[in-house]
Amino acid sequence: MFLIGQYDSPFVRRVAIALRLYGLSFEHKPWSTFGDADKIAPYNPLRRVPTLVLDDGEALIESTIILDYLDELVGPDKAMLPRSGVERRKHLRICALATGLGDKAVSLLYERVLRKEQLALWVERCRAQIGDVLGVLEAERAKVTTPYWLGTRIGHADIAVACVIRFTREAHPDLFDAARYPALAAHADRCEALAPFKEIVQPLAPPKG
Repeated sequence: MFLIGQYDSPFVRRVAIALRLYGLSFEHKPWSTFGDADKIAPYNPLRRVPTLVLDDGEALIESTIILDYLDELVGPDKAMLPRSGVERRKHLRICALATGLGDKAVSLLYERVLRKEQLALWVERCRAQIGDVLGVLEAERAKVTTPYWLGTRIGHADIAVACVIRFTREAHPDLFDAARYPALAAHADRCEALAPFKEIVQPLAPPKG
């Protein structure tokens, strides 16, 4: 199977890191949604990444759906998301907050690099949403005493948060201050020290307007 998308996307990166942690082999197609949209279109008409193309040609889109497939593939004992219950809902909530933050951080970046005249109302809304989510995640992570969000074993929530924090730091350094969000900074640093995070990384290369 092969994964489409560049690793400066927090969504592509979280999928690639999960693949590596699961020990699943894959080929990487570092296609850009801007420069390589025509290559992506046959697999994903939305021309979005990540897109994971399976060996039989089936194409899975959106990181949440791809990770759900991977969890099923490796089985419940190895899956990085609880199968059911309160723990699953907690994990999914953190994932949703992190990926929502990522969406806003990407939108804000595009607003800056692709628009000659930024829409002030949209910029302020995105900045407010990013700040509010960082505040919630910081407060919740500060209460956690285990190495990872829900225990001693890394999960999808941990990966999502770390990938989004890295993207936000690079795209909007004024919005993430480690002194203001020490628990999140420590969490991201712990994840980034792991081998898969060191291997699967790419400096941010935003599109040009």
